[in-house]
Amino acid sequence: MPHVTIGFRAHTGWAVAVALAGPPGAPAVVDRRRLDLTDPEVPRQAFHVAADLDAGAAEELVERATRTAETLAERAVRGLVGELRSAGHQLAGAGVTLGSGRRLGTLAQVLASHPAMHAAEGELYREVLVQACAGCALPVTGVPERDLYDRAAVALGVPVPDLRRRVAGLGRACGPPWAQDQKSAALVAWLALATTPT
Repeated sequence: MPHVTIGFRAHTGWAVAVALAGPPGAPAVVDRRRLDLTDPEVPRQAFHVAADLDAGAAEELVERATRTAETLAERAVRGLVGELRSAGHQLAGAGVTLGSGRRLGTLAQVLASHPAMHAAEGELYREVLVQACAGCALPVTGVPERDLYDRAAVALGVPVPDLRRRVAGLGRACGPPWAQDQKSAALVAWLALATTPT
């Protein structure tokens, strides 16, 4: 049975997951879905809402949003992993597309800058996915999105233009949607498949 890895691309409050089965030279999509990482009772853009609150309330809101996202990410990832294992797949790892890696500073510093609030929200949802994968004992390959194609091209030995065509082709078998979210999630899963010890 080929090994399987799951790739994730996060947004504010949700993520796309794509699972690929090996071999690394010719993977195939075995699952694709959207994961909801927020609860209607908690603001999806917690940092933006917190910017209008006093310091104590802002910290409490961000902590609540973080705990909620952690719980929902763990539930969603554990559910996906369980379904894949029940279908007979052997999970080898996961990949998560990352942000720029820029340090965000204190909560007060984040709330003082609109771009920093966006960055913090993106980081929150990426980090809960990484934690959820680790909680399922999946080795995690994290790659900044801007470096994804270059890193994958080196690891897979495939030139970037060919790699773009092959990633686009992965979606033909499963049909739409197969947009940038799915392509990035698939590629980081493919990179994890090629680089995770099995």
